Amino acid sequence: MFKAIIQKILEHYVRRYFAKHSEVRLIVVTGSVGKTSTKRALASLLSQRYRVRMHEGNHNTEIAAPLAILGIDYPTSLHSVGAWVSIFRAARQRVRSATDVDVIIQELGTDQPGDLAKFGHYLSPDVALLTAITPEHMEFFGTMDAVAKEEMSVSDFSKFVLINRDDVDSRYADYETNPNFSTYGTTGAAEYRFEQMDYDVETGYRGSIIAVNHESFPVTINVLGEHSLRPVMGAIAAGLLMGLTPADIVSGLALIKPVPGRMNVMHGIDGTIIIDDTYNSSPAAAAAALQTLYSFNQAPQRIAVLGSMNELGETSQSEHETLGMLCDPGLLAWVVVVGDEAANHLAPAARQRGCQVKVCRDAIEAGEFVRSVTEPGAVILVKGSQGGIYLEEAVKILCNLTEDDELVRQSEEWMKAKDGYFSRFK
Repeated sequence: MFKAIIQKILEHYVRRYFAKHSEVRLIVVTGSVGKTSTKRALASLLSQRYRVRMHEGNHNTEIAAPLAILGIDYPTSLHSVGAWVSIFRAARQRVRSATDVDVIIQELGTDQPGDLAKFGHYLSPDVALLTAITPEHMEFFGTMDAVAKEEMSVSDFSKFVLINRDDVDSRYADYETNPNFSTYGTTGAAEYRFEQMDYDVETGYRGSIIAVNHESFPVTINVLGEHSLRPVMGAIAAGLLMGLTPADIVSGLALIKPVPGRMNVMHGIDGTIIIDDTYNSSPAAAAAALQTLYSFNQAPQRIAVLGSMNELGETSQSEHETLGMLCDPGLLAWVVVVGDEAANHLAPAARQRGCQVKVCRDAIEAGEFVRSVTEPGAVILVKGSQGGIYLEEAVKILCNLTEDDELVRQSEEWMKAKDGYFSRFK
């Protein structure tokens, strides 16, 4: 009851804020994967011309989103009356004061059917970016059609929608209710797309941007893996809609850096390259990460460290088996797995294909094992999830100590939680 009252009051202040400051544009980002990379890339681009508010961290839940939109810190205790009195005072001040931003970028998350519709009660975004429709929280959604209906429902309360043509299957088009939409990506079917010329691991992808109502223009995008281009293309599409020039786009792209734990290239021991993709794992992202590992065709050795993919519900076995069958024995020296689902389903499938597989009890053992078998110059993909996997701790064993600050989940709170988790294996 208390939380519901707080929620209503916060929504009230957000509505008042946009009524008072109609010049402020709101862009929301939703989708199964790629939300954080997309919003951060977009903030980098828009900062070339606009004052931007975009909160880091988990600000996509029902009660956190209005606070993030208003630029007010999340309270340390949800049940502190004094804290909420201070927050409401800050919200009133935010409404009354001259605005300090031109654009607000807000991530919207969903855990179960109907979550996105709740945001529509008080938000009317100028632009919504839909990054992907892939398996997520399948214990609640059950089917991919249910996931698609949920993610597409952002169209019901948005003025314009940008859809990732690469990661949203065309069969879900029937769920698009808003006639004002366009598509982006790396496929030739997208209205806003990147056409690649060449690639270099140091400088990234060189190519051209093809966009609606714009002449094509050359860009360099320094990311790893074709699937990492898609969040950037979403940002470029939204940026062009917001009035950015090609020059703004080019200068903004120079500011984009990999998000920690998301296809971040790190330097390892003996000249090895670590691809740190440990923030989260899903079937589409894991498959794309493997393909990126395979593209290092000059590497003397390739190793894939794969953790269980969480929140897949009844599809978990088949999705892990599918990923295991994507492990190519001709391209991988080792497949190292962590987590029950990976051990029970991914590992047998990889062995069936002929891969050399090592099952490890936790991330620490995985890191120590990989270090023991790694050759100089090897390329190592580390792809994991959050709960019960924590493969960033394997990366910590493999990378140079100077790069530890690039890892995810290294705060005092996270390290305390992980110490408790890993202690069970001692």
